[in-house]
Amino acid sequence: MNLDFSIIIKYLPFMLQGAGLTIELAVLGIAFGILLGLVAALLKISHTPLRFIAHFYIWLIRGTPLLVQLFLIYFGLPELGIKLNAFASSVLGLGINSGAYIAEVFRGGIEAIPVGQTEASLSLGMGKLLTMRRIIFPQALRIALPSLGNQFIISLKDSSLCSVITMSELLQTSQRFASVTFASMEFYTAAAALYLLMTTVLSAVLRSLEWRLSKENRTKGC
Repeated sequence: MNLDFSIIIKYLPFMLQGAGLTIELAVLGIAFGILLGLVAALLKISHTPLRFIAHFYIWLIRGTPLLVQLFLIYFGLPELGIKLNAFASSVLGLGINSGAYIAEVFRGGIEAIPVGQTEASLSLGMGKLLTMRRIIFPQALRIALPSLGNQFIISLKDSSLCSVITMSELLQTSQRFASVTFASMEFYTAAAALYLLMTTVLSAVLRSLEWRLSKENRTKGC
């Protein structure tokens, strides 16, 4: 077997473009997932009938593969008269999928805050919404940050599944060039290296953010 990685140089700009689209999908997907997950978490810990909707959403999404969800959005929704392009379908699929996991992350963070803080805030005249916004959620976010970072990394890697619905992200770009040049090992290895580079940089950024938040907490504690 003769491997020639020099062929990657010619196609590297296109692969980097695909990597940029991968990052864009992950960022938009996780942003939508955070909003959806926060709403689902608040509904799940509420004492209203709406909590059953959150329970059902989390159960359904966590119990089915992301690939199936992407197929339902991209190929299934048009049968109901809802047509989305590959990019919108990818962001929606990644957001809905990550939102179910993020909901549990937020729920765990919120429930980790001692109930006495909520009672003290209410006794001071703060309403439930104000208490959640100013007292509970900022602390819950610090607790949830490591898990949110992990979910971001997972979404970044999961974006490769969007290639099956014709999304020209990093993996599909690599597949296209591999089929044309018959250099499968070279292109898939290059794609793996780019994914590894992106996740490594993202992990470093997240560790730095966690360290800063931890330092701020220690400073305030002093």
